[in-house]
Amino acid sequence: MEIKQRQFSYRDDASIPPFPDQGPVSVMDASCGLCAKGAAWIVRNDRNQEFRIIPLQSKLGEALASHYGLDPANPSSWLYLENGTAYTSLDALLHVGERLGGIWKALRILMILPKPLRDRMYGVVARNRYKFFGRLICVPRKIRN
Repeated sequence: MEIKQRQFSYRDDASIPPFPDQGPVSVMDASCGLCAKGAAWIVRNDRNQEFRIIPLQSKLGEALASHYGLDPANPSSWLYLENGTAYTSLDALLHVGERLGGIWKALRILMILPKPLRDRMYGVVARNRYKFFGRLICVPRKIRN
């Protein structure tokens, strides 16, 4: 879902350390196996090397999540920023696919599902991600921050 705040609102938040935000930014759970695979997928398909992946467990990741009302201690959703606008959950994935282009634009097909169903589907996976995909001890080396 899109989080309703003005674009680049985090720039005015003193609790958020300054960071280069000229490209898309994805804040992801660095201890989640599924999230690590998702981050590696983004890096692998980011032909223009525009994406910045930020671990949720970093000071910047925690501050951004908190700014947008997400609980960094219970990351059931990931945060995606594009052109200063924040998205979460399955909507974040759809925007990433759109940004990566090519075959990944086909993720738009998920938009035919009603939003409550998309949110429920995402919630089931998010709540069970450690059980289904395991935990990681460290952030994969290829992730850019």
